[in-house]
Amino acid sequence: MKNISNNESIIDFSSFDDAAAFNIGGNTILQSVDFFSPIVDDPYTFGQIAAANSLSDIYAMGGTPKFALNVVGFPSEDLSLDILSEILKGGMDIANKAEIPILGGHSIKDKEPKYGMVVTGLSNGSPIKNSSAQKGDSLILTKPLGLGVISTAIKKEIASKNMINDAISTMTTLNKKASEIMVDVGVNACTDITGYGLLGHLLEMCKGSKLCADIKFDAIKFIDGSIKAAYDNIIPEGTKRNLSFIEKHIKFSNYIDKTKQLLLADAQTSGGLLISVPKNKEEELQAKLLDSNCNAMKIGYMTDVKSNFIKVS
Repeated sequence: MKNISNNESIIDFSSFDDAAAFNIGGNTILQSVDFFSPIVDDPYTFGQIAAANSLSDIYAMGGTPKFALNVVGFPSEDLSLDILSEILKGGMDIANKAEIPILGGHSIKDKEPKYGMVVTGLSNGSPIKNSSAQKGDSLILTKPLGLGVISTAIKKEIASKNMINDAISTMTTLNKKASEIMVDVGVNACTDITGYGLLGHLLEMCKGSKLCADIKFDAIKFIDGSIKAAYDNIIPEGTKRNLSFIEKHIKFSNYIDKTKQLLLADAQTSGGLLISVPKNKEEELQAKLLDSNCNAMKIGYMTDVKSNFIKVS
């Protein structure tokens, strides 16, 4: 948190948190923006995924989204406007699930379609940051990994129908209920797992909290088919860059081969929440998440600072 001249507290880009926070009249406003190009062929599904992904940053900070603005890039001279209508319909349907209106937005002509949202929300108390984990906290992940690998398999037209359906179901599921539960239980830190992959976002949590993390590969769930696809070398370039950038901070046991390392660094779209919860609240959090049909899993815990920020075994 920082103070500016008129004493309004902010969370900004310097802390690598998921959303910006600004105090206005005693209310903490949360705001984030995200958009990207299609990762599936169906425009309606793409709109759903992009909208769910945009909302996730607000949920990661324990906030309640209040309204959204569309952000659109579209090649109107090359593609039918019916495609754009389907994209926007997908976004609208997800906004309806989040119980928020879309109040407007902005569009430009672009060679490749792009869609996302600016989302504005309110914090429920103090925003849950990614830099406030405590020693001994348990790490809970609320969605399986493997989305980047499967998205690449979809682009190469080698993904099975089951893989595609599982990935779409995961990416279009809002983190709304998981966020509400963690606020109710009371947790120390949270971030959502997106483009930097599990290891990248966990590294930000460790650095910000001045702690280390010890995680277990076998405790982590993956979408069916993603592990095999990874061993078949269906790996996104973004995932490879992720691992190359962060591997110096991570100690992998001999059991964790290169493919498993890449799976942990896999770039996700609309992934789950990574929650750092006090040990004495872990059981309550997991029980409530499971009761809400959230595929939650304990993947490790936070420890004292060591030579590496993350240990994977």
